[in-house]
Amino acid sequence: MKVRAIAANTFNSLLRNKIIIVFSAGMVCVMLLALTPLMLARNNRAIGADQMQAMVLQIIGGIMSMVSGFGSLLAAWAAADAVSGEMRTGTILAVMARPVRRWEYLLGKYLGVQLLMVAFVFGMLALNYAMAAIGGVHIQISPWLLIVYPLVRYAVFSAIALMLVTVMHPMIACGIVLVMSIAAQIVAPSAAPPQFMAPWVRKTLFDILPSTSALSEIRFLTVTRATLRVAPWTDHVITLAYGLDYALVCFLVGAWLFRNRTLSRD
Repeated sequence: MKVRAIAANTFNSLLRNKIIIVFSAGMVCVMLLALTPLMLARNNRAIGADQMQAMVLQIIGGIMSMVSGFGSLLAAWAAADAVSGEMRTGTILAVMARPVRRWEYLLGKYLGVQLLMVAFVFGMLALNYAMAAIGGVHIQISPWLLIVYPLVRYAVFSAIALMLVTVMHPMIACGIVLVMSIAAQIVAPSAAPPQFMAPWVRKTLFDILPSTSALSEIRFLTVTRATLRVAPWTDHVITLAYGLDYALVCFLVGAWLFRNRTLSRD
């Protein structure tokens, strides 16, 4: 009950967070501008139906990749600010004065962030189908892939940010998450090997950093239903279990670091 109340309060406060509102409004404006090439591709009569569908899906994939990347930063910032904000204002002292364990407090904050990301993911899902309708194409993949994969990935990034913010400033924590996200894409097996990085460094980073390429739902937008049938359900289970395990480890480390953290104002 205590964890549920903290999660609900966290979710409500994040919905009123001015920084999140401003960035979300800016992202909506960028997405509206990005719809222009989608309309142009649909009205292009010089290409065949198959080519048009491939072009529209590529445009949708690009737009959703940008939106999904914004979601990763949103998850990290929401998790970091949910804890540091109350420490900065001193509200955490009133919360912890009740019979609430520190790990319960962190768990409530973490679950509140996940509620925010659930709302974000369903909004992103609606945007996917809206853009497909505008482009005149049909998304072949199952909706659950566009829901579960980003939720697991956001759970990883928010857990990392929550772990980091227990020992550092939230802006620094979000900056580290951003660097980790970029580095994970650079060292991904599907990416071109960077010339400035030794192979052993790339392999080490790939083993340590979260595999955002495997947890990306955007890759499913570029394949057909027949291609999806080739992948067994065990692949999805292993990939999603990896993401959840990564998030769990980061949360547990964060809870361990937070147990002796001074709760006075920064």
